[in-house]
Amino acid sequence: MNGSTLTIRKTLDVGCGINKLAGAIGIDRNPASRADVICDLDQLPYPFKDSSFDHVYAAHVIEHVADVMGTMEEFHRLVRPGGTIFLATPHYTDFSSFCDPTHRWHLNSYSFRYFGENHGGFSYYSRAGLRETKVRVRLLMLWRYLGFEILVNQWPRFRLFWEHYLCYVIRGKLIEFEFEVLKPGIQPAETPLGRAVTGA
Repeated sequence: MNGSTLTIRKTLDVGCGINKLAGAIGIDRNPASRADVICDLDQLPYPFKDSSFDHVYAAHVIEHVADVMGTMEEFHRLVRPGGTIFLATPHYTDFSSFCDPTHRWHLNSYSFRYFGENHGGFSYYSRAGLRETKVRVRLLMLWRYLGFEILVNQWPRFRLFWEHYLCYVIRGKLIEFEFEVLKPGIQPAETPLGRAVTGA
């Protein structure tokens, strides 16, 4: 590798189904999935030690779980400090949010703010600390072609205005979140994950 450095990221793919991320450890409740570990995602904790992963990937999972707060706290437990959590979920104004009878929760782009600094006075909901590093809203195709998706994602104040006043007309499709995991008193360098492997 000519002295180059490769960073190994240990990823947990939650609710992986049959399309597990390459190189990830997958968990799912369905034995027909490609999961490495079969477990009920509503039964916490999951069978892994604290800070076992660099990254948790949960696409179209959070809307299905019985306890959103408990599940987010479990993701926080599993990821090392400085690691990341990725979520994807339907926006609550999309048809798909309500047409699936297994969806328990209908969320918007501010649904996870209680885990961060902008908690609106509700920080007591959870002791799990997350820094929101990315929020991307995808709109229905018509509004995307008309440029509204760019406006919603480029200016946070416009996104807030859209959520309050426009989203029932200019409807959302999908929300993607990325969070950095914060664990006060624990430095990222103290964990063995995310280690660098140097080639000869």
